[in-house]
Amino acid sequence: MSREPFLPMLRELARCYQAFEAYSSAHIRSLGLTPSQFDIVATLGNTPGMSFRELGEKTLITKGTLTGVVDRLEAQKLVRRSAAPEDGRSMIVSLTPTGERLFRRAFDAHLVHLRLALGGLDAKRLAQIEAALRGLRETFAAIDGRKAGAK
Repeated sequence: MSREPFLPMLRELARCYQAFEAYSSAHIRSLGLTPSQFDIVATLGNTPGMSFRELGEKTLITKGTLTGVVDRLEAQKLVRRSAAPEDGRSMIVSLTPTGERLFRRAFDAHLVHLRLALGGLDAKRLAQIEAALRGLRETFAAIDGRKAGAK
């Protein structure tokens, strides 16, 4: 069995994501939200609202899960649905005034929490990490693009 040289990097990437997710999720839950709920509230914050399609593209939530999470946020009066002005069949999800207040409080608190972990990295190091991650993402996107073009 051959040992691929990229396996240690992939293992570390997975471990990094797991560590981030554990650190971030624990804090989000302390704010009274699930990670999916926070993702939606944070994505809708400072916007006039988004269609389900846009929300699905901008969050890490699958389409099947998205509707249920929005339903629960709506039941808590944190979001509302309204017909899209240009297409009455499409729904726009937006934060209610209560949701906007939650966004400001939770998002700011979460930034403080993330700063505890990441604030020690200087701008140069953050830019290096970002560039490395972008390059890895673009590697996968290029492969997907070639597959899409081959169909």
